[in-house]
Amino acid sequence: ALLPRCVTGERLHWPSPFSLAPVLALRGAPVCVLASGDPMFYGVGASLARQVPADEMQVLSMPSSCALAAARLGWALQDVQVVSLVARPLAALNAHLHGGLRLLVLSNDGDSPAAIAALLRERGFGPSRLWVFEHLGGEAQGQLHGHASTWQHGQTAALNLVAIECVAAPEAPRLHRLAGLPDDAYRHDGQLTKRDVRAITLGRLAPEPGQLLWDVGAGCGSIGIEWMRAHPACRAVAIEADEGRQGLIEYNRDALGVPGLHLVRGKAPMALDGLEPPHAVFIGGGVTRPGVLAHCWSSLRPGGRLVANAVTVQSELALAHFKEQHGGELTRIHVAHAQPLGAFDTWRQALPITLLDVVKPADA
Repeated sequence: ALLPRCVTGERLHWPSPFSLAPVLALRGAPVCVLASGDPMFYGVGASLARQVPADEMQVLSMPSSCALAAARLGWALQDVQVVSLVARPLAALNAHLHGGLRLLVLSNDGDSPAAIAALLRERGFGPSRLWVFEHLGGEAQGQLHGHASTWQHGQTAALNLVAIECVAAPEAPRLHRLAGLPDDAYRHDGQLTKRDVRAITLGRLAPEPGQLLWDVGAGCGSIGIEWMRAHPACRAVAIEADEGRQGLIEYNRDALGVPGLHLVRGKAPMALDGLEPPHAVFIGGGVTRPGVLAHCWSSLRPGGRLVANAVTVQSELALAHFKEQHGGELTRIHVAHAQPLGAFDTWRQALPITLLDVVKPADA
């Protein structure tokens, strides 16, 4: 409707729900696709580029909403973290909440700003400052400002962007992106790879952007969750048979900002059938179950990494036999914590962990 009258040709509206099908059906004919701002920044241009070669498109970019917001705030755009909540769970924001960080959040709708403020309060970031920019770059543009702790604004314009200057309350947990979050960051029933062992395990798994992890016998999901927190492009599948622990995984993945963690409800090796081949596999439980190690190894991509932890004699023997066949490295991990003994302290030894770390040959 904003096009000048002199522009001729058939005008097609985007379908609801959104689909590229009408544009792709016209491939080969001259088509102009209209979008606001920079279509290659979380926009329709990026969506088209995944299906149409770049030499079939000419992209004419304008300043994005993030560029306009940063200009108004005086924020250096290269120092700002951009998060999109468009058709994404609100819980994804949890992974980006760190004191002193500046965020630009692309809202899903007019309810997003109030929901974001509520989430900030819940996570201990009530002192954070918020700006809501409506219809940036348009005639109806407007701005709201306040703190998450006292946010009173209701529904805003559906087209909005939220800027956040993250300030953590003293009691807010410090949830870094490095491996080895505090054990109390998770809800669990005791089936948890403890903090120090978890950090060593993830160091051996070596997450890289875009790679997929199978977390077999996932417990409360800690390994898969911290794999995904390592980089936004990391992906993970948690395989867990226990119904109670499945619920813990669902809670923990949202609370720690990786709602994209895929939960497979079932017991390995049967539950592994049909899954995308992984770049890395962690087996935290079930190495003695027939077929688990063999299935994980055969499914692992060439050059991929398999890491398994054992605490019993039987599971340790299974890892030793596997090493004889496929190589790798066995490591024994001993962790002790100082605990009171009368008026003094003494060391309390945790159960030793045997860790197998093996890389699948590139020509396998």
